[in-house]
Amino acid sequence: MQKEDEMNTLSQVLNTLKERKMDLEFKWTGNGLSAGGQKEYTKGELKILKTFRFEGDSNPDDSAILYVLRADDGTTGYSLDAYGAASNYDKDYSNFIREIEIVGHEEQLNFNL
Repeated sequence: MQKEDEMNTLSQVLNTLKERKMDLEFKWTGNGLSAGGQKEYTKGELKILKTFRFEGDSNPDDSAILYVLRADDGTTGYSLDAYGAASNYDKDYSNFIREIEIVGHEEQLNFNL
């Protein structure tokens, strides 16, 4: 049985982010992540608040990973990518994401969607 605050699908997470006005998409530019086509952020200006991984039930190509991000200026949103061989971005994106600081465990526990 699914708990009330448990989200299993990408669409559920995206809807919750939208309700909380955290639905600004950070897209890879080749040098950093751009929030809604505005400012480009470096890895030092971002923090990962939470990570969601979605597995395709019948098709591995449906696998995705969503990072909830917060910039130093308070901008909050997400970056979404397919993972594995079906990734939408090049290896530079993966390396960039790996170098973003992940907030402490206590902050993650307090971050509820």
